[in-house]
Parts: sequence; C-alpha cells; structure tokens
Amino acid sequence: MTKITRRTFAASAAAAAAGVGLGLKPSFAQDTYPNRPVTVVCPCGTDATARIVAQLLEKELGQPFNVVNRTGGSGVVGHSAIATGAPDGYTIGMLTVEISMMHWQGLTELKPTSYTPLALLNEDPPGVQVNASSPYKTVKELADAIKAAPPGKFKASGTGQGGIWHLALVGWVTAMGLKPDHVAWVPSNGAAPAMQDLAGGGIDIVTCSVPEARAIIEAGKARSLAVMATERNPQFKDVPTLKEAMGIDYNTGAWRGIAGPKGLPDPVATKLTSTLKKVYDSKEYKDFMSSRGFGVLWGDGAAFAKFMDESNNKMGVAMKAAGLAKA
Repeated sequence: MTKITRRTFAASAAAAAAGVGLGLKPSFAQDTYPNRPVTVVCPCGTDATARIVAQLLEKELGQPFNVVNRTGGSGVVGHSAIATGAPDGYTIGMLTVEISMMHWQGLTELKPTSYTPLALLNEDPPGVQVNASSPYKTVKELADAIKAAPPGKFKASGTGQGGIWHLALVGWVTAMGLKPDHVAWVPSNGAAPAMQDLAGGGIDIVTCSVPEARAIIEAGKARSLAVMATERNPQFKDVPTLKEAMGIDYNTGAWRGIAGPKGLPDPVATKLTSTLKKVYDSKEYKDFMSSRGFGVLWGDGAAFAKFMDESNNKMGVAMKAAGLAKA
C-alpha cells in the first residue's frame, strides 16, 4: 500500500494548482460535456434558426440548450454577451453578419477574431426586387436604366442606413462602375416595410433576401430579377445570379453561424462542431430551412473563420466606399 506523506500530498496539490493556472481542464469535464444546460445567445431577436439549432443540439447532446435573446445596439449587446461569456462551452451564440460590420462603424471593438468559431450554418444573399409593373424585366435592363439616369433618380430600400442590404446595393452599384450613392438609399425598419413601399410604388428597388421578399412576390406585387450569389437558390431557381444575368461577379449576403468565447477548450469546440455537423445534415434542419427558403451553407470552425475574414474585408470595402466607416 502506498503511503501518502505530507510532502507527496503537497507536491500533488501544487501540480494540480499549476494545471489550473495553465488553464488545463479536468479530463472528466471534457469527457462529460455538456453536463448542465447551455445558454445560446441570439443577438437578433427571436431568430427561428437559432431555436431549431438549439432544439437539435439538445436532442443530440441530452442537455437543454436555452436560447436567450440579447438585442440592442445594432447587434452589439448580443455579440458582446457571447464574447464575454466564460470559455467553458456553457455560453455559445449565433454570430451574424453584423459582427463583420459593427467595428467598421465604430460601434464596438469586437471583430470576427474575438470568438472561437464553431460552425457556419446559413447564408442568404440579397435579391434585386422591383415592382411587378416595372418596365424592367431583367436585371441588365434595370442596370442599363440606372447607368443612363442622373444620380438619385432611382431610389432603393431594404434596411437602415449602413445595414447589410444597403451595403449590398453599394457593392453592386460600384461593381457597375458607378458612385456608391448613384442610387439613393431610403432607410427603412427592415425588408418587410421596404417591400410594402415597393409594392405601393414609393421606391424603385429593394435589395433584401428573396425569402424576405417572398410574400410580396407570391402576392404578384413584385419580381426578383437577380441574386447576388455564386449560384441560384434552389427554392427560387428561376432567379439568375448577377454573373449569369449581366456578367458581374459580385456576391454578398447575410449569414449565421455558431461560436463561443475566445479560448474555448479544443475538446469542447471539437465536440460542438461535430455535433453541429449532425444538426446541419439532419432532415429536420434541412426541411426547416427549405420551408422558409433560407440558404444553407456549411463550414467547420476553420472554414467559418476564413469565411468571416472574407466577409469582414468585403464589408470594410463597402462601408468605406459609402463613407460609413469610422474605424
């Protein structure tokens, strides 16, 4: 029988304390993760995508994944709550495209690199929508008319000043060789009121995701001429990409992904990413996204990090062009 002396006990205690000081986690905590409820922070209000992902994570891992809405500050509040959570896997959240925009506007110091990326799950590129009675039947016809018109004649909307759909318009217009403000932007409280304004003839163009425009389109009050994507949306397969329709290789979009605070232990991050892949591949997730016309796009932690870096650079270019960047 091994005798435990004060000296050996002290040495063991010191070694354990050193391990904690180095940030090492007990193996049982990693092997049994999660062993209590996990908080899923949602920065953008009642996001149905966050809720279906949380439900499926709970199904796979056997612990509650509770969605908590932390809205405000153009997304700063919720994204801050994710970044400042304890890096133990019990606070994760839904990152959105705003994390590649807010710091350019001087709203926060948070950037895509402020997190442990776990999985990219979705991207919704914007469409170019016009009134159903518009004389422009193709996006090329619309583009030619915009080029021929004086600055400010055409008016567009889809979100607030400096929002993702405004920047999408800026990117498209500048890709055509025009000044960022050649098409006047009319701020709105989102895509829904903008589409109503389009249907009523108050504006000429709405740049927003086609799923957001779907209700007005299906009501016969609007048409989508093109999407700013690398490929067509299978749910709207008759809508061409900008590259197909007019040879402009420009794409952007709103996206969602799951991340944790920076410094998440590798075993925990690996387990979450592998489980999120099961969620992404599940029939429940695919059916949910398809029923709403939402785009699906997978990326593991490394791919998500690369995707966010590219998004961050693209948003910086658009914001600087529009004179909206402060950082």
